[in-house]
Amino acid sequence: MPTVEVTDLKDDDFLLDVREDDEWQAGHAEGALHIPISEFVARYGELTEAAPQDGRVHVICRSGGRSAQVAMYLAQQGVDAVNVDGGMQVWAAVGRPVVTDDGRPGFVL
Repeated sequence: MPTVEVTDLKDDDFLLDVREDDEWQAGHAEGALHIPISEFVARYGELTEAAPQDGRVHVICRSGGRSAQVAMYLAQQGVDAVNVDGGMQVWAAVGRPVVTDDGRPGFVL
């Protein structure tokens, strides 16, 4: 499964967060699309509508396990998808912003 390091992500890269609602509400990357892994197949159309045409989908979760599963599924569907290695834990650890829905500082649950 192709992976990318958090430090290699650019601000305008498309990010799909597959963590559950409570994790998302605690804090997430600004601008990420949130579709929990537990709802992913049913809500797949939301991703195809939001993702850039012929663009890469960077999939993130807390540590990289769930996002690897979703990235593999997307690759099987012909989507250019990569797993963000280390997930939101590394995202926060390297100082990337973590926010709540109302823009306040958040944290990784």
